[in-house]
Amino acid sequence: MLYSISTMDIKDFNSGKFQKGFKYQYFLPERVNHTFIWTDAAVNELLEKASLKVGELNSFSRLIPDTDMFIIMHIFKEAVVSSRIEGTQTNIEEAFISEKEIDPEKRDDWKEVNNYVEALNQAIKDLESLPLSNRLIKNTHKTLLSSVRGEHKSPGEFRKSQNWIGGASLADAVFIPPSHTELPDLLSDFELFLNNHELKIPNLIKIAIAHYQFETIHPFLDGNGRIGRLLITLFLVSSGILEKPILYLSDFFEKNKTLYYDNLTFVRTKNDLLQWIKFFLTGVIQTAETSVTTLQKIIELKNSLERDKLLLLGKRSKSAIELLHKLFAKPVVTIKDVQQMTGLSPKAASGMVQAFMDQNILIETTGYQRNRVFIFNEYIKMF
Repeated sequence: MLYSISTMDIKDFNSGKFQKGFKYQYFLPERVNHTFIWTDAAVNELLEKASLKVGELNSFSRLIPDTDMFIIMHIFKEAVVSSRIEGTQTNIEEAFISEKEIDPEKRDDWKEVNNYVEALNQAIKDLESLPLSNRLIKNTHKTLLSSVRGEHKSPGEFRKSQNWIGGASLADAVFIPPSHTELPDLLSDFELFLNNHELKIPNLIKIAIAHYQFETIHPFLDGNGRIGRLLITLFLVSSGILEKPILYLSDFFEKNKTLYYDNLTFVRTKNDLLQWIKFFLTGVIQTAETSVTTLQKIIELKNSLERDKLLLLGKRSKSAIELLHKLFAKPVVTIKDVQQMTGLSPKAASGMVQAFMDQNILIETTGYQRNRVFIFNEYIKMF
């Protein structure tokens, strides 16, 4: 396949133009599949720092035994925060509870968060056999919207009608993405850009541009924001920048929500792609730093609990340490969960949970006599 290798200075970037639709104007973005260059020294400084911080995070994740155990929590936090940006109200403790334990009025939100986790896990697995492509993105979208509020909005299919962002209708929309008739060309260019190894663009700059372009194309009727944020992590893994899916920008975007939307808008209205890239790289730096700090704290917590509390449990200490390791992957449990995790009898599992409560490792949250739920609180608070 032949790829474009034309070169554009970012300061000359023209983001696109408004086109006439039926009683409205939609925005038609420019294609992005070419090499970008820049002379702004601030971008180079941020890029160097971001690359260094991501490298540190990657190295740190290699040093940790059972990294996957800790990644689960990062994935659930990402799912909760990314879904919360869209208005979902599940918190991280609720996300770990089984569906039947969730209040009926909260089940839709719970399902959306757990779909996000499933979609991300499936996408990471799919990357073993597929490139990061429109096909993979559609598969991920299908899982994301399965059996939730967006299930009637063509899960797994690019839209065949006009959508809009903000406002109650096209008449008062804040932003109207390109017409669905433009999507085949735009998405083909987008896919080529993601996979064009002839382009001399650092990968962190590439995914910054790709995220902007995806959000501007807005190819689905629903779920674009979540897929667009998920795309960042998938790209970092597929391009080999990260060995494990351990960097998620949704928390940074949520904390800086106004800046996030403003910077995307300024690309479209002022052609200011440089400012968006600076904002994105700042997010990578801050998020990678936070992730390293969190991983360090997790290791310290694990070591101190084993040394100062669980080894004091005598003959039960082996089972207790085994349970502790499982709690890092599932920090909200019932007695039945503890039985399954440890192979202990119901009575022994109940005794183990009581020992963990006595040591303030687990706290009980329901106040019930039956169907009690226990939380590994100190660990969850880190997220």
